[in-house]
Amino acid sequence: MTQGSYKQFCPVAMASEILCTRWTIVVLRELIAGTTRFNELRRGMPRMSPALLSQRLKELEAAGVVQRSAVKKEPGVYEYKLTAAGRELEPLVMGFGRWGQRWITSEMSLQHLDVQLLMWDMRRNIDPKPLPEDRRVIQFLYPDQPVGQRSWWLLMEPDTGTDLCSIDPGFDVDLYVSSDLRTMTAIWMGLDTVRGALSAQRLQLTGDKKLASSMHSWLGLSPFAKEKNLGGVTPAMA
Repeated sequence: MTQGSYKQFCPVAMASEILCTRWTIVVLRELIAGTTRFNELRRGMPRMSPALLSQRLKELEAAGVVQRSAVKKEPGVYEYKLTAAGRELEPLVMGFGRWGQRWITSEMSLQHLDVQLLMWDMRRNIDPKPLPEDRRVIQFLYPDQPVGQRSWWLLMEPDTGTDLCSIDPGFDVDLYVSSDLRTMTAIWMGLDTVRGALSAQRLQLTGDKKLASSMHSWLGLSPFAKEKNLGGVTPAMA
């Protein structure tokens, strides 16, 4: 599966040959989160090339971690789902995330900002319970980003869930959320709060007052946001 082998019978070494290639754990993170289609996997890993993603999926399939199946009535489209062996990796992958949240310094984490990844992750974790039972449109504005990445729309439908648009969908906006990307990323990671950012005027909310006042409840946070950052490790940079 990999270019080299540890040539050890140890289960740790054998598992490492499958799981420790570049991007593999991140691919597993997306699959564990419920993403099944190639293009959606790419949205969760915007810096990974399509060719490398295809290669990693083939490797995981060959290892019995992922199963590929054709989508009925959609010729040429496939879904990728974890097998029993793949699902058993969830505690390991989540453990990676908890360790990273607790021990990688927040300053180091916040050097790697990615607006597309942030919005995709927020879309996935939106909690619809505090929201009204009709469509809501929330526009996120990042004035510090390049022109093509400044505006993002979350469309929350009671029947179909939440969709993310990078092009104006043409609906009236219920709430405008304006912030620099670092602040919103810190909020999503649990390193900052909506209330704190509002108080410091790093976050501005304009529009529906109920939506604005309940943002801390419906905003999708990282699954690791509750982990306290201890800031004990600063990874060496290559």
